[in-house]
Amino acid sequence: MKTKIKISVLIFLVLAIIGCQNVEKKEGNLNQEKKMLNQKEFGKLKTGNDSLEVEININQFSNWIVLADRTEEIVCNDSLPIIRLTTDKELKTIYFHNVCWDGSSFQGIKQKNVVEIQNELIKKNERIFPMDSLKSVLRRNIENYGKNPQLAENPNKLAILISYDNEFQNLPNILNQITKTYEKITNKTDINIRLINKENFKIPPIPKK
Repeated sequence: MKTKIKISVLIFLVLAIIGCQNVEKKEGNLNQEKKMLNQKEFGKLKTGNDSLEVEININQFSNWIVLADRTEEIVCNDSLPIIRLTTDKELKTIYFHNVCWDGSSFQGIKQKNVVEIQNELIKKNERIFPMDSLKSVLRRNIENYGKNPQLAENPNKLAILISYDNEFQNLPNILNQITKTYEKITNKTDINIRLINKENFKIPPIPKK
C-alpha cells in the first residue's frame, strides 16, 4: 500500500514538473515573440521616468465616460496614461496627453488646433467626415502652418480628441489607424491624442470676424 502511495506521489511530482516546464516554455515563447515585434512609442513625453506609466486595459471598462474619466484621473495623479496595441508586426505604446481638468480652463487649446473623432466620425470646423478621410484632414492641418486661420497653427499644436457616446470596442483599431496615418504624413511619432469626456471638454469656437 505504501509503495503504491509513493508511486502515486512520484507520478504527481513528475506531472507537476512537466506542467511547470510547459508554462515556462510558453511564457518564454511569448516574451520572445514580443521582442521580435517592431516596438514603437507614440506621443511619449520627455519625462525620463517610465515608472509614471499607467496602462489602461479597455476591456475592463463597459462605459466610455468611466474610461475617459479614468484617463484624466491618472493624469491628475501625476502619471502617464498609456494603451498598448499589438499587431502582426508591431507593439505600439500610445501615450495620451490628457490634462487634469480644473473646471475653469481648457489649457489654451484653440478650436482650430483640434481634430475631433467622435463615434468614429471626424469633426473639423463644424463639418463631419468619414474615417477614410483621416489622411486628408490630418495632412491639411499638419501642413497648414497658419496659412488657413481655420486650421492648425502648426503640427506641434495639433491635438486629436477622441470620444464616444457609448460603444467603443473598435477603439484599438481607430488608434492604430490614427498613429499609422500620422507617422506616414510626418515621419514622426510625437502625436498628441486625448481620450475625453465630451460633457466636460468644451472648447470655445473660433471667433467670427
